[in-house]
Amino acid sequence: MKIGFRTVYLKKRFPLRISRGEITGSDNLFVSADDGSLTGWGEMAPGMSEGAETAKKGEAMLRDFCAGGLDGAIHDIWDRAHAAGVAPCALAALDMALWDLSAKQAGMPLYRLLGLSRRAVVSSVTVGINPPEVARERVPMLLAAGARALKIKLGSPEGVEADKQMFIAVLEAAEGSGAVLRVDANGGWSLDDARHMMGWLAKRGVEYIEQPLVRGAEGQLADLFKDRALPIFVDESCRKSQDIPGFADRVDGVNLKLMKCGGITEALRIAATARAFGLKTMIGCMGESSVSIAAGASLGALFDYIDLDSHLNLDPDPATGAPFQNGITLPADIPGHGGHLKDA
Repeated sequence: MKIGFRTVYLKKRFPLRISRGEITGSDNLFVSADDGSLTGWGEMAPGMSEGAETAKKGEAMLRDFCAGGLDGAIHDIWDRAHAAGVAPCALAALDMALWDLSAKQAGMPLYRLLGLSRRAVVSSVTVGINPPEVARERVPMLLAAGARALKIKLGSPEGVEADKQMFIAVLEAAEGSGAVLRVDANGGWSLDDARHMMGWLAKRGVEYIEQPLVRGAEGQLADLFKDRALPIFVDESCRKSQDIPGFADRVDGVNLKLMKCGGITEALRIAATARAFGLKTMIGCMGESSVSIAAGASLGALFDYIDLDSHLNLDPDPATGAPFQNGITLPADIPGHGGHLKDA
């Protein structure tokens, strides 16, 4: 099997600002796995907290690991790469390329190879932290493009009053659309602020709150969980299936991302573990093109909530394969996960 690498710059149509800063684009690493007749595709969106802050670093890790051979089942390859210290975001690219190739070799859509249905729920479309006037302009554009659920980023460095002003702007702009409203604080609140904001947001129809407290403050979740006004999901706090037992008694659900956990192989483990503990499940994304989004969408039947929308904010998306129809990011109904670079 031949493993190939290609770096492509992904420019965001609108910069994405969250509690930790602003992102305008990234150099993403695309990985191909070629058996001589078929090619599987994977993608790495770099991130310091995901173990490789650049595409170059992720490629170096994968080249070193692949030099030792890729014999064995995909799960075994994943375990060896993880043990070798390959960064989760780089491992995700290799893992999804191998799953894509395996499904193509079987002549099946990846979701079918995994024993899943072609089912998915409405995907959230993200509204980043913005001044209220920008939010009022942005929301109608997202709704016109087919969004039926909005995930509003809060946790502004300017404090909860700024959060409230922006949220009200979104609420007013979405009035009458029927769009579901969800909130992600990206760990931007203190315990007191989180408790206050959850009560305030619940009165305004928000469906759930994601990562209200910073990663590392999981012990405080127990206090927040008592008499919570909204269901609590964790994101940054959940990076592998082994994390879940430590906070399963103080959250309502977990959000996994392929870049955080290392790809499809560990995503399956996280979903199974969350279900075993009676938790709700969600899949999200980072700054990914249609390649990684297609891989995530192939797992859609496993999740109560879906947040696969990063490809919709690219100018342009260099890949294809993750159709957004009636507010839903659908898994492809062709062999593999369906995602590939347009000029490859």
